[in-house]
Amino acid sequence: MPPILLSPLLKWSLAALGGAMVVHWVVKEARRINEELDNARRAKVRISDMNRPTLRRDPTTGEYIL
Repeated sequence: MPPILLSPLLKWSLAALGGAMVVHWVVKEARRINEELDNARRAKVRISDMNRPTLRRDPTTGEYIL
């Protein structure tokens, strides 16, 4: 099989372009994953806030009870 004859400048340019594409994809995936985690965290906070019992003051003793 004959070797592919490309100038070194073209080889470096293709390598840099490929690297930039990989970096772009990694950043895009990281942002997508962080957005999913933030949405899950917000949903979890809302659920836990709704299920939290509240304290009420007993008028006779002055103590707080559930």
